[in-house]
Amino acid sequence: MTYPNLNVGAQVHRDIVIDPTRTIDFLGEQLRIYATPELVRDIELTCLDFLLPSLAAGENSVGTALDIRHTGATLMGMSVRISATISHIDRRSITFDVSASDGVEEVCTGTHSRFIVDVDKLRGKVEQKAQLVARGSAAAA
Repeated sequence: MTYPNLNVGAQVHRDIVIDPTRTIDFLGEQLRIYATPELVRDIELTCLDFLLPSLAAGENSVGTALDIRHTGATLMGMSVRISATISHIDRRSITFDVSASDGVEEVCTGTHSRFIVDVDKLRGKVEQKAQLVARGSAAAA
């Protein structure tokens, strides 16, 4: 299947305010900064939301690879801009160059890949795996 609305060079930007749920808490209140797992989640959601309008009914996308460097501390309350640019398309595999900036500095660079899936087909595979796991658990008991 081809996706005529998805082209190398297509870009998306998302601005996010860093609220307490997006920050680390293990260094105390004075160091509530953007947590890397939340940055990863925000990158994934930015790319997912960008792809969804171009997909056919019954399709969605899942993340398959992420390689980032989180190089700067974004303080709670600051705004961060996540940018993603399609750098490669191979049928159902879409790769993005990603970055994030907090207005003071670039805080992240990297790549993120997603794969376009048929939701019903994926559901079938997951159900088969769940049955195998259940059989294995029953055999072990």
